[in-house]
Amino acid sequence: MRRRGLRRRRDFSSAYWSFCVSWVALALSLLQGLSIVHSSTRINHKPPKVVGSTNLPVKVYVRQHHNSPHILCLTNHLRNSELIDPIFEWHGPSGDLVTGNESVTISPTGTLLFQNFKSYMSGIYTCSLVFKPTTEQEEKSYLIKYVIYAYSDPDFYYEFTARYHSAPCNSIYNSSFEKKLLQILVKLVVELGCEISLQKSECHHVKMQRAGMQNELFFTFKVSSLETSKGKSVCQSSVCDVSRRLRKAKDLIEKFFSQQVEVLGKRTAPLPEIYYIEGTLQMVWINRCSPGYGINSLLHSDCPNCCVVCSPGTFNPHEGTHCLQCNRSLAYAAKHCY
Repeated sequence: MRRRGLRRRRDFSSAYWSFCVSWVALALSLLQGLSIVHSSTRINHKPPKVVGSTNLPVKVYVRQHHNSPHILCLTNHLRNSELIDPIFEWHGPSGDLVTGNESVTISPTGTLLFQNFKSYMSGIYTCSLVFKPTTEQEEKSYLIKYVIYAYSDPDFYYEFTARYHSAPCNSIYNSSFEKKLLQILVKLVVELGCEISLQKSECHHVKMQRAGMQNELFFTFKVSSLETSKGKSVCQSSVCDVSRRLRKAKDLIEKFFSQQVEVLGKRTAPLPEIYYIEGTLQMVWINRCSPGYGINSLLHSDCPNCCVVCSPGTFNPHEGTHCLQCNRSLAYAAKHCY
């Protein structure tokens, strides 16, 4: 009986590892078809220009830690007019704005430019413009209004779930299989500047429909960009931006699981004890903003998918996508309801 048990374990171990080898070969074949494009071409774009309004404030969105567009102390009408002896005075949330501040530049023509814009700089900005239409006419004055928001791109990722027929839940082969599966998935996406992290792995006894009990492994793992998870810049080119790299990683993973089904279908030998259950791979796209930021396509229709600072009266304490109501919150980018 002892020899028979040893033989059975050897047979299972041999079948298990031979199946793992076929998986590795499958992953390598997927990787051979992968090519990453890194472009060094840089296009010099002039900063865009924004004109204001004397009625409702014009919304301006500035990427956090980047420079702002050129914000003009003009309306569309005044931009095409001649102004004699113009005087421009900018006012922001912290008072008057003057050139000389390392984060603020105001040109002689009244154009406002922010360097390294940060969340606390968000708020309402106005420019007082006084000028003469002609030398004979009296002075005219306008108050040009803006509301400027800091924003960042969402930290998004894919979350996958998959199920495998497994060995008994207390078997060491399950944990060995989990490590091997994770290694293969990591190799699939590493050249795309993405990483795999296992969120959850559980073994359960499942009563099948019109059948008996079977053991199943339930895996949950996420695919994220190294650029967002580690704070590293993987690629500067638009051809390998985060969303594109994540989509490529998603396609590789889906192909890997579908090809597992094909490999099993071609087997003449009995199925291994651990194998992927066809049709159980599920995927969901998850957006996430930093605390103090949220996504609101109705309020920010010009930046519908951006993580924009929460406006006064709202806050976001977690890495969610919604700014919550809070009448005590008076600041932009609030993380707490004081």
